[in-house]
Amino acid sequence: MRIAVAGATGNIGARTATALEQAGHEVVPVSRSLGVDLITGDNLDAALGGVEVVVDATSYEAADPDDAVARFGTATRTLLAAEERAGVRHHVLLSIVGIDRIQGNAHYAGKREQERLVAQGPVPWTIVPFTQFHDFAATVISWTEQDGVAPIPPLLVQPIAPADVADILAEIATDAPQRRYRDIAGPEPQDLVDMARRTSNARGHTVKLVPTWSSLLGTEAAGNVLLPSEDARIAPTTFDEWLADLRRTRT
Repeated sequence: MRIAVAGATGNIGARTATALEQAGHEVVPVSRSLGVDLITGDNLDAALGGVEVVVDATSYEAADPDDAVARFGTATRTLLAAEERAGVRHHVLLSIVGIDRIQGNAHYAGKREQERLVAQGPVPWTIVPFTQFHDFAATVISWTEQDGVAPIPPLLVQPIAPADVADILAEIATDAPQRRYRDIAGPEPQDLVDMARRTSNARGHTVKLVPTWSSLLGTEAAGNVLLPSEDARIAPTTFDEWLADLRRTRT
């Protein structure tokens, strides 16, 4: 099967492309760095020639909700229109558990717009909501750290391994469109501050963590807001197993 992966050079997109290739599929990588632009549409029609399925694993970080909505909206409209012209039969969207319960986060505002456009669009679709990834704590540190100090919101999450995300996306891409898929999460709830501490230790990175709510993810994300539904699909890799792999890569 010929499958395009939008965001193919990113954290999840690259892994998904590899998972699909290992399963014997022909993968078309779609990324601005590879000359295919979802904002302008440059080279997109050529890239989607003969493609049956598109996996959208694109991401865009923005501090302003209007900017995020505009960016995600433009890219999604452009991609869906090109898919319709190419006769694509299945659009698979990587999304996030809990985005409808948190209004103040710019990235989540953009993802809600992306979901809305896909659900109302011309291409049969599956929206796949995942919980935060195992490397989310490290990502938050990279956003917030200054002079060796990193504010960390005390979130309760149920993180999932990026490799598991990629494998599941690859599986769903080769199935029929299912509209909204059930929540997908890792095996165990975790405290983000503790995740940040353990991840930093595994990376050999010295940083002072300061638990605090911020504009990144404020108190509206407290409690069970970011946890999956009771009928969630549970991926196999634990946070401890992921940390062990992280330590091995350092040695």
